[in-house]
Amino acid sequence: MICSKPTGPIPSPMSQLNIAIILGSTRPGRNGEAVAKWVHGLANKRTDARFELVDLLDFDLPPLDEPGSPAQAKYTKGHTKKWSAKVAEFDAYVFVTPEYNHSTSGALKNAIDFLNKEWTNKAAGFVGYGSVRGVRAVEHLRLIMAELQVATVRAQVGLSLFTDFRTPHVRTSRHAREGSEHPAGSGIAGAALKPLRTEKIPDDHNVLLAEGIE
Repeated sequence: MICSKPTGPIPSPMSQLNIAIILGSTRPGRNGEAVAKWVHGLANKRTDARFELVDLLDFDLPPLDEPGSPAQAKYTKGHTKKWSAKVAEFDAYVFVTPEYNHSTSGALKNAIDFLNKEWTNKAAGFVGYGSVRGVRAVEHLRLIMAELQVATVRAQVGLSLFTDFRTPHVRTSRHAREGSEHPAGSGIAGAALKPLRTEKIPDDHNVLLAEGIE
């Protein structure tokens, strides 16, 4: 599950990339906070991109309450505008997700659903955790990202609740290399996709895509 290093030169936009590490759990006593801080600490050792830890708790998003399609980006709620502005800052994302009932958390799915264009033509990687390393949560996230036209990195990091956690920290000796390599994959993909985000797609076409008409 180790992201291979590129054999050729890294695209020049790489030095300007911003990558968000999104903490996808909001429940009290969450293990995700330790995981996200571990990923952030490893990522900050890199010099080829800027990394920021983005915690869903800081945005206090209710169940989706915007009346219009997110593809139109005509937001009416202050919390949506705040979330939109933050997500739009980044070229790529590393989602830190728990696994609840064979899927990702409701909080993370809800946060993703608030927006549309802010995600498009970017890249994502995944760090999952749970009784089976969060693999089924990541599976579902890959499908969601595909619908939003987000490129995903094939390799992923999976942490077991039984063997990789030592409260309140992550015991990560055998995953350290995976974790340090992993964010680079989403960054490289984000650099490759960056030119696409400068090409304006007609609003009506985006709405059709968002509603699944095409």
